Amino acid sequence: MKAPGFPKNSPAALAVALMLAVAGCSVGPAPGPPASSPAPSDTPPSATGSGTTDVTPPASSGGALQPFDQAALEQTFKETARELRVPGAVMLLRTPGGTATYTYGVRSVGGDDPVTPADHVRIGSITKTWTTTVILQLVQEKKIKLDDPVAAYRPDVPDGANITIEQLLTMRSGLYNYTEDLEVNKVLDTDPGKVWTTDELLAAAFRHPPYFAPGEGFHYSNTNTVLLGLIAEALDGKPLSSAFRDRLFTPLGLSGSVFPDQASNAIPEPHPQGYMYGNNVLTLDDPALPEDMQKAAAEGTLKPVDQTAMNASWAWSAGSGISTAADLATWAEALGGGKVLGPELQKLRLDSPRPVKADDPGGALYGLGIAKFGQLFGHTGELPGFNSFAGHDPANKVTLVVWTNLAPTPDGRDPVTTIARTLIGKVYQ
Repeated sequence: MKAPGFPKNSPAALAVALMLAVAGCSVGPAPGPPASSPAPSDTPPSATGSGTTDVTPPASSGGALQPFDQAALEQTFKETARELRVPGAVMLLRTPGGTATYTYGVRSVGGDDPVTPADHVRIGSITKTWTTTVILQLVQEKKIKLDDPVAAYRPDVPDGANITIEQLLTMRSGLYNYTEDLEVNKVLDTDPGKVWTTDELLAAAFRHPPYFAPGEGFHYSNTNTVLLGLIAEALDGKPLSSAFRDRLFTPLGLSGSVFPDQASNAIPEPHPQGYMYGNNVLTLDDPALPEDMQKAAAEGTLKPVDQTAMNASWAWSAGSGISTAADLATWAEALGGGKVLGPELQKLRLDSPRPVKADDPGGALYGLGIAKFGQLFGHTGELPGFNSFAGHDPANKVTLVVWTNLAPTPDGRDPVTTIARTLIGKVYQ
């Protein structure tokens, strides 16, 4: 479960490499100043983050929208899903020229029950955008400041006096990502139903030295978002699930979104089963299976493992959320369009993404709990069995949501990354 860094695939990698790869679908210069995951968007990337390393943006003649071609979009989506051999996939695209919702495949391997847009799926690191938005709302309410030291709220954090809230939000704290810890991944494989406490997650992180001094680099770390979730609970005086409900779900009408209790491994009906090949330890350093296993998967003699019942408490505020395609589209539009923050802080947030690699200004961008993929603001998510992407381009009014019930593919690709890149190439020119 590595996390970006770029994480590989395990419950831990919550979405970062994914983020990098989708950034590669950038079509043309992204507007605005540059300011970036299973486990959970997110996370073991198997849990949430996962493992593709292709971050080279394809050549582009600009960022203009192409004419809306419904037949071509459907063909591209279904052909790509078929080539990736995912059991099921759903996409929802909204543009000024039209809206398209397509489904591919089935809810379970060997079954014939088709996936539907109404299905609930684990969204991995997209959960991070919920958590970080609550923190930014608390900033707006003057209950916390971006330049406050983490030690003011969590005195247990190593070097917390020199780490700011902003550095937690932007993944520049240097704190070790607990989902890259080998022992954590071993437990995820041997006891997938374990209910993790936040104390256990932080203890796994704090037994490792930091990657770098605060502010001196970028490393996607679920530890940052777990700390933000705990700080949000303390400042808001309520459980994080209640904060999400009161601040985000109810105001936006997100009736299909859930932040589950840590003891629960349930997904609301209807839902697909979620699958991965191999396990978290095997894919910790490289999301691709050994060649013999890839061959067996292609021949059908190696079957993916059903991870649906895994308890996602290990991802908590960094990646245990559940949602639907429609809710993710609504959320992406609120996130990118300014419906959850005031104008000043919204501008600060959208201006914040900057290169995660200083020597690659055209690569992935990450800011205040939000990533930028070409012209879309949003996030990716992955944890064992589920892969998702939600993004919105506020300038061109484009929204894209994709999810699959397999993560990653046997050759280490993130299915949603690949699908999103091909679709974005059909939307812009």
